[in-house]
Amino acid sequence: MTDKKLLIVGALASVLLLVLGWLWLGRADNAATQTALGDGQDAFSQCREGVIAGGAGSIGGPFEMTDENGNRVTDADIITKPTLIYFGFSFCPDVCPLDNSRNAEALDLLEEDGIDAQAVFVTVDPKRDTPEVMNDYTANMHEKMIGLTGSEEDIAAMAKTWRVAYIVNDDGSDDYTVSHTTQTYLSLPEAGFVEFFNRDISAEEMAERVGCFVNAS
Repeated sequence: MTDKKLLIVGALASVLLLVLGWLWLGRADNAATQTALGDGQDAFSQCREGVIAGGAGSIGGPFEMTDENGNRVTDADIITKPTLIYFGFSFCPDVCPLDNSRNAEALDLLEEDGIDAQAVFVTVDPKRDTPEVMNDYTANMHEKMIGLTGSEEDIAAMAKTWRVAYIVNDDGSDDYTVSHTTQTYLSLPEAGFVEFFNRDISAEEMAERVGCFVNAS
């Protein structure tokens, strides 16, 4: 097979993985999204735009990672307030900066409404995204953005928990790319995962919907 054909096959495989990841996410179960009001009713139904099929906690959950200061942290250490979680990599040339900037803008809008929220940027490229790199990246994005990295095993485990699909296209060069799903997840300290947002949502709409979940919790 020629190099050109290999490149095409690799690109198609990446796209297929991302589509399957999106479908997997869209059909996923989660206990928090089906918080009972005594009769199985969704406590956040007024905030939700889509329907997430009900079951017991299949998105989100415990994790152990390394933060941007080099400290080992858990989900209990990190998710102490409404948290927007995004998976990507710092060398991403376009998608990740745009999405993280949108999430950062949403934090400012939430603050204007009196809601103290934060963002978390989880790398899927631990080879290049050391704690120092993540620290620089998040500092340039927002003071309330936390960077998480770790071993390949750490990241694979957290990605699986959050139903994130990714492929590291490491060809040995310094500028290899990583294909990954691009949803932003909302997690609340008491409820856990409650919603995900696609790329086409604006900062204003994201802040409005996050505010709805916070006020309903």
